[in-house]
Amino acid sequence: MNQRRLGSGGFGLGAALSVLSALLLVHCGSSSDPAAPTPVPIPPPPSTTPVLVGAGDIGDCTHSDIVATAKLLDSIAGTVFTTGDNVYDGPTAEHYANCYGPTWGRQLLRTRPTLGNHDYDPPGTWTYYEYFGAAAGDPGVGYYSYDLGGWHILALDSNQSLRAGSAQLAWVEGDVLAHAAPCTLAYWHHPLFTSGNHNDGQVFIRDLWRVLYKYGVDVVLNGHEHFYERFAPQDPDGNADPAKGIRQFTAGTGGAPLYGFSTPLKTSESRGTVHGVLKITLQGNAYLWEFIPVAGQTFRDGGAGTCH
Repeated sequence: MNQRRLGSGGFGLGAALSVLSALLLVHCGSSSDPAAPTPVPIPPPPSTTPVLVGAGDIGDCTHSDIVATAKLLDSIAGTVFTTGDNVYDGPTAEHYANCYGPTWGRQLLRTRPTLGNHDYDPPGTWTYYEYFGAAAGDPGVGYYSYDLGGWHILALDSNQSLRAGSAQLAWVEGDVLAHAAPCTLAYWHHPLFTSGNHNDGQVFIRDLWRVLYKYGVDVVLNGHEHFYERFAPQDPDGNADPAKGIRQFTAGTGGAPLYGFSTPLKTSESRGTVHGVLKITLQGNAYLWEFIPVAGQTFRDGGAGTCH
């Protein structure tokens, strides 16, 4: 819809949106008024450069941190990603409606999600597909891809097999071959590399990394570990490889209680135990990253990288 530009002396669109945003503050948990209307999403102005922004491990409504990370998204343009565990304590319609919906659900129209292990808890994944709709890919499949600017993006399901010979890994290889983009990014829940205590991803993610490394994928985003960690570009065996390596970011910082670190891996470059969102700006043959903490926190991380 075309909108007439107001003069500087009038009540302009930016001011109107600010007032609307202030009126739409919500809290995490069940509403005391079951008839209360669902907040209307007010996406920020479009950006001329594609952006991915998001995190994983989000919808724990026993804590208020999901409200703080959701507020960050309100002012950041771009496509919102999730790296799984969108809701906790059972992925029910009630939890999506009362926890995720009033917070991160404000960005539903621009969200491209993935599944975490808690999204498989009883009653199962049907609510995930019902809530996110076509943005989650084909119902029941769990993985899909899309293009964003000149980048090709893969959204995968690390709860399904990604070992050599699996259907999903065969799809990944075929998809990457079919999209000869100058830059490629992939995201899913379980990280291969971590300086935390959740090492379960290392058992079944390495075959995926070998395929992504073979075909020159540039960036990987994960969750599962409830902290932020950035790695140097590395090969599937964890050796630094500045020429061909994949840079992994773990951002399980969407709202669930945070974890601590154990001994840092040799390729770990930045770590923070703070809630926030990760913003990736997708340039023609390069990318910028910025970890943005919730209000009141000072930890930040930022930098730039080039595509292979």
